Amino acid sequence: MRQSSVRGDRSRRRRQPDAQEPGWDDGPYQDQGLPPDAPGWTPPAGGAVPSGDGDEPAEGGGHRKGGRPRGGKGRKVLRWTALTVAVLIVGGAGAGYWYYEHLNANLRKAPRSLGGGGLKKPDPNAFGQSPLNILLLGSDGRNSKKNIELGGARQDADRKPLADVQMLLHVSADRSNMSVISIPRDTRVTIPECTDPKTHKIYPQTSAAINESLQHGGPGCTLATWQELTGIYVDHFMMVDFSGVVDMADAIGGVPVCVDKNVYSHDSKGHGSGLRMEKGTHPVKGVQALQWLRTRYGFEDNTDIGRAKAQHMYMNSMVRQLKKGTKLSNPGQLRDLAEAATKALTVDDGLDTVKKLYDLGGDLSRVPTKRITMVTMPWQYSADEAYVMPKPGDAEATFGLLRNDTALDGKDKKKKATPDPEPSTPKGRLKVVVQNGTNSTVNGPVSGRAAVVQQRLSGLGYAAAGTDSALTTQADTTLTYRDKGQRGDALALAKALGLPKSAVRESSSATGMRLVVGNDWRNGSAYPKKSGEEKATDKAPDSADALNGEDSKACMKVNPQYTF
Repeated sequence: MRQSSVRGDRSRRRRQPDAQEPGWDDGPYQDQGLPPDAPGWTPPAGGAVPSGDGDEPAEGGGHRKGGRPRGGKGRKVLRWTALTVAVLIVGGAGAGYWYYEHLNANLRKAPRSLGGGGLKKPDPNAFGQSPLNILLLGSDGRNSKKNIELGGARQDADRKPLADVQMLLHVSADRSNMSVISIPRDTRVTIPECTDPKTHKIYPQTSAAINESLQHGGPGCTLATWQELTGIYVDHFMMVDFSGVVDMADAIGGVPVCVDKNVYSHDSKGHGSGLRMEKGTHPVKGVQALQWLRTRYGFEDNTDIGRAKAQHMYMNSMVRQLKKGTKLSNPGQLRDLAEAATKALTVDDGLDTVKKLYDLGGDLSRVPTKRITMVTMPWQYSADEAYVMPKPGDAEATFGLLRNDTALDGKDKKKKATPDPEPSTPKGRLKVVVQNGTNSTVNGPVSGRAAVVQQRLSGLGYAAAGTDSALTTQADTTLTYRDKGQRGDALALAKALGLPKSAVRESSSATGMRLVVGNDWRNGSAYPKKSGEEKATDKAPDSADALNGEDSKACMKVNPQYTF
């Protein structure tokens, strides 16, 4: 793959392709026969989004450092976040049900997961509470005239869409905080085997860019891919397309965004979203909102990473607007909002009615703005800089925080240090069931893991330990118990095996003491020690570039090459 930049100067030294190269279409720039900086060129009527914004992914999902990825013809991907939809539902949660059956009919539905096996939903905590994880997707589908107008690439109208925006929204079990993690669209991952629910075609397991997972049967395959990558059980997905963001932004009435210099996202080759904005804070809506959310050429970091930061700023600003309630006082606006949101959505079969979305909105609205944290998955380029991959240590640490329901902002209330309770049951009579949780859909299960660990416990004096032959899937090894009186016994057992205290959890649904041997312990009888970079943390690593929901002073830095 050709390299498009020199290390350390990726925003300036990139090769600009010719208009006839793959990745170009007959969008507004080309229709006039003039580059945007040529004499006589005018923006397209109505502020339509110019095509050729340099967002096309390479065949197979290649990602070239700092430059314009190679790609199939006319791929004009939507650069925004489906968190818009979740936020809109938050705003409409108290507004009543308009045209209930009509709105239900607007929703498109698809199966939750298309992968085999899959993760087990985590047990609720001691108070019966469970965290909520929702996968938010932005699709670049051109399945309508409006989507083609906004996204360009008419020749790609029949191509299967890509999931070019992907975010996981984690709401804590007690609903006190929300964490959102984005992942670059070209991140190379293992896409598990998926079966298309309509055609029943089986797509074999493969390694590819994560945005291609949508083409393997639909959003259920993208959900299965996320579960395999992160070890996080995902409860639901919500997906929107090009036209959805424009309609919903209009219904909201505008979202304030900020740039530190005048910006015009265009160049002589047609790259850019067409965003033109003067220095300062300005409300954006409709097509201009779409331009903001898909802009890469214009901001300081001309990559998907910089664009994700702009999306986070937009979403946080929208949350603040909706929390104020200023955009939700007019019944006509509320109706428009409901129409736009439901028409834009494809949801899993667990969110297939307006009432379920209404209930979801109630959960999300409980989270205070100051406890919303948005991050990008810690990442690095591959050795040949051809694609993006999770950053060792930091990415897994971030995923681990969400698996353990720990807020990414590091502001969870610290429990007062108290002495560990003493065991109350002689270890020879302590009943504990050991279960094999290594049933990975990608790597496959490791047979006999429950028996190996049970034998280890017997050697440590836990003669009453038994096994459960049923396979399950779990990222982290856990030891759960039901009654507070068992905590001392559980902690003693964990210490004997070398498990961290974080592995010991009280659960209201536990029927006894159960040790699930997770994918972090796939071999040996001794629990593996973690290296320094993998040790547990209580907040997102610096490489995740966290943004707090209450940061109203955030402002995008403009690349000097794209100012006016």
